[in-house]
Amino acid sequence: MAWWHGTTIYQVYPRSFADGNGDGVGDLRGLIAHLDHIRDLGAETVWVSPFFPSPQRDFGYDVTDYGSVAPEYGTLADADELIAQCHRRGMRVLFDLVLNHTSDEHPWFRESRRSRTNPRADWYVWRDGRGRHGRRPPNNWRSNLELRSAWQWSPGRGQWYLASFLPWQPDLDWRNPQVREAMFDVVRFWLDRGVDGFRLDMFGTVMKDEALRDNPFRPTLEDGDLPRLWRRPFNRNTEDNFTLARDLRAVTDAAPEPERILLGEVFGRSDELSGYLADGHGLHLVFLFDLLAFRYDAGFFRRLIAEHETAFPWPAQPAYALENHDQTRSIDLVGGDLRKARVLAVLLLTMRGVACVYQGQEIGLPNTYVPLRDARDPMVRELLWWLPEAVSRRLRRRVNRDEMRTPMPWTDAPGAGFCPDEVVPWLPIGHVPGRNVAAQAGREDSLLELYRRLLHLRGRARALREGTLRLLPTPRGVLGYARRGPAERWTVLANLTGRRARHQLTDRGELAVGTDPDVSVTGRDVRLAPHSAAVIGHR
Repeated sequence: MAWWHGTTIYQVYPRSFADGNGDGVGDLRGLIAHLDHIRDLGAETVWVSPFFPSPQRDFGYDVTDYGSVAPEYGTLADADELIAQCHRRGMRVLFDLVLNHTSDEHPWFRESRRSRTNPRADWYVWRDGRGRHGRRPPNNWRSNLELRSAWQWSPGRGQWYLASFLPWQPDLDWRNPQVREAMFDVVRFWLDRGVDGFRLDMFGTVMKDEALRDNPFRPTLEDGDLPRLWRRPFNRNTEDNFTLARDLRAVTDAAPEPERILLGEVFGRSDELSGYLADGHGLHLVFLFDLLAFRYDAGFFRRLIAEHETAFPWPAQPAYALENHDQTRSIDLVGGDLRKARVLAVLLLTMRGVACVYQGQEIGLPNTYVPLRDARDPMVRELLWWLPEAVSRRLRRRVNRDEMRTPMPWTDAPGAGFCPDEVVPWLPIGHVPGRNVAAQAGREDSLLELYRRLLHLRGRARALREGTLRLLPTPRGVLGYARRGPAERWTVLANLTGRRARHQLTDRGELAVGTDPDVSVTGRDVRLAPHSAAVIGHR
């Protein structure tokens, strides 16, 4: 089986993981120094968010040079060492690649903006406007949060350029063969340096409708629970985007062994997103983001698993995440209840597919509240500056992404082991008693040690990595499924209620992992404490 089939990914947001040079900003040297934490946890693949040169207005997602390293993060030699040190520990490493857009300070865009006739004039999506003097946007497309038009006026060219996300992130025109080849060369550059693949940022928006047709107005809920006023058939998940997935796969397949992979950040219905895999000839994996907006309810997880088992039948693999650098910490979504966080850990790491753990998730790190007036997140500064603080505080899903990007706490020291104690970190450190690596290491009842037990069990048990999944009939409020491989069987039971629950297995089992001391397995009889889960092995 391919190495990525069932791997566990650990996401590092390098700016907040570990400060290696004492300036208050995380960097590649700091990451290298803490790779043993990731290895000892049991994760097998490291995904590193962008560290390329950038004005840092969107903290690396606004790239000015795809083939280098921003000075605050280190050097190209540090990136090479990161790859080598991951491989030395038997781990793989994925780099985050932004294909949809660059910074408006990228040399390509600076040249493109100068005139309509320069050599890179058509490297970005430029169009004449509508109406009198062309001063109305070319179509009705909205930026990602739908709070403004996706088009920006350029007086120098007398045209509009498309910026699907933030105004200073112009969209590349992938219909231009020169753009396509330049970006494929970026992929080859890092493949030649030994990277094992890429997480593709906002891949679903790269190829737009060639005619730039207006999107239909149709209010709905998308991407979990986000309200949308427009459907987006013409600038998201187009047929040309599925074709691009196959073309990118051909580039990675041309690299020498071991196999390199492509993991897409895409949004939409699961049956639609499965098209990116192209029956094994497109992307290797796509994130399924339903879990980011989970409801702590057995019925929710049962429906989600059933849907994804249908859309991604074996050998296709779903890819799941409970948290990432853009979304509210999962511990906050369950009201800070560590019992529920343990249940979520069991589900994430035993469902069929590839699991992704975001730094700090393994210690139950909550969001660190940052007032909107102090936000460094450009989504707030550019788009949500008007939101009253009282309203922001009440939102279940946080809008200020700073809150889930605060530094990783390694110790309870003033600098949390992230940076020297006397240094002011780039974002405030959320000092929560007991929520640091040193406090939880070696404590059998800690969330960190539960993650370690689960990840090491997953590493040993092929059925949990690659086997089939079958949902089981269970008491109300309990989720159950069976995982089966060539030579082993496992049962996973999760009680997502505040009352005790019992379940009868079809044959005898032994408890491998329980999230609560009151979880027990006696022969075929399983007893579950409130908000608890069990992983049970069968001989």
